[in-house]
Amino acid sequence: MTHAMKNFLVYLLTGSLIGITSQTSANTTEINIKIEKGRFIPSQIQIPAQTKVKLLIENLDDTPEEFESYDLNREVLINANSKASVYIGPLLPGRYKFEGEFSPETAQGVVIVK
Repeated sequence: MTHAMKNFLVYLLTGSLIGITSQTSANTTEINIKIEKGRFIPSQIQIPAQTKVKLLIENLDDTPEEFESYDLNREVLINANSKASVYIGPLLPGRYKFEGEFSPETAQGVVIVK
């Protein structure tokens, strides 16, 4: 294989990967969640199967909270009066629980994947 052919193949592969990356980020859904008075609002989120989703979590409380999910294998600290984001998916159909580590009795939620 000539040097020019190798460069052309690298160019094609790189272009294909860039196209895939752009398509993936363009297809990412964003869902807003608020933390208020130690609760997630909404506490139930429904997303389509096999879809990457960005959760944008806004903490309206004066104390920090941690979004934690063993089912989703995610954990993120959201400082008081601030925002944080976390990506989930693509996921298989099912129910995936999440909670606030600092308010586990009240900060409960579930992601329903259909």
